[in-house]
Amino acid sequence: MRSLNGQSALVTGAAKRLGRAIAIKLAEAGADITITFNASEKEAEETVAAIENLGRKAHAIRCNVRSETEVKQAVDETLKQHSKLNILVNNAAIFETVDLEKITIEQWDAVFETNVRGPFLFARECLPALRATKGRIIQLGSLGGLHPWATHAHYCSSKAAVHMLTKTMAKAFGPEVAVNAVAPGWIDMDPEPTEQTKRIICKTPMRRSGSPEDIAEAALYFATSASFITGQILPIDGGLGL
Repeated sequence: MRSLNGQSALVTGAAKRLGRAIAIKLAEAGADITITFNASEKEAEETVAAIENLGRKAHAIRCNVRSETEVKQAVDETLKQHSKLNILVNNAAIFETVDLEKITIEQWDAVFETNVRGPFLFARECLPALRATKGRIIQLGSLGGLHPWATHAHYCSSKAAVHMLTKTMAKAFGPEVAVNAVAPGWIDMDPEPTEQTKRIICKTPMRRSGSPEDIAEAALYFATSASFITGQILPIDGGLGL
């Protein structure tokens, strides 16, 4: 894979978990990084420090991805810091488990405003800068956007929307900007596997759960692959969705 030296990446919701892993992976490949965070200021500072320890420039911006005003400010600040943008990773999302009949309007709206409105707003605001660099947009979809999970109806529906948004962006933003999505399966971030994780591993052909590193590697692939690849949804699930 080619180097990202001299490139600038913006990763939303990257203070911790998958976003942090992606931001660090892109920095390891040579990119300077901007991350956004909402409430996790301490973790955001730690992620910035980790990136700077790799010899890359990094800074964090507090941003509620549901807010059009805050998204515009975050993009403006990113361009002020790095003067250009090559990669946008729309990672920020809400995940929660709720029985379908118990989902409230507030829960439904919060998931869609974060998981779908957020990527739309960031892509729209970043588009001029990305067109100027023939850049990439990488969305975080989900296996739940491809297969129904009964206790995650609002989450699954929102990720299915992200998948369709990815495909429509690919048509609308070409030929300058390639747009693809990574769709993680079961990603285990617990110190020890839970009983649920053990059950899922038994159903997974690769006989393990995914890791943040697996997702970060997939994001790096889309960041460095041929620009002729666009509009694709790539499940990273060890075969769980088969």
